[in-house]
Amino acid sequence: MAASTGSLISMQSRHGMATSRICSLKPVSLSNQGRTYLSFGLRSVPARSLRVSCAAKPETVEKVCEIVKKQLALADGTPVTGESKFTTLGADSLDTVEIVMGLEEAFGISVEEESAQSIATVQDAADLIEKLVEKKD
Repeated sequence: MAASTGSLISMQSRHGMATSRICSLKPVSLSNQGRTYLSFGLRSVPARSLRVSCAAKPETVEKVCEIVKKQLALADGTPVTGESKFTTLGADSLDTVEIVMGLEEAFGISVEEESAQSIATVQDAADLIEKLVEKKD
């Protein structure tokens, strides 16, 4: 369990074992059933050098995988994961535009051209979608 106060950061382990909210500039330790899994200290840094990266929900990644498979007409059994690069799956720039359009329609979002150009993997797309959906709500 994490205990602190201040700015908010939310974290969840990959296996759903521990969900924590950290709100502090003090050292923090996360534990589950007496076992410490992660320990770190937070410090104040200028906003321009702070980068927080959060993985999208598995359901979002799966939905993006299905849309990518459909848009690229991939054969059944073709593995597509969060780490899959569109170019490795055979997508050219037009395919990528069509994938983004399919994602916009499926998730009810609008992706700016600058953001669309930064999407290289399924995970990139899923992370961006969750960010845009959160802004929309």
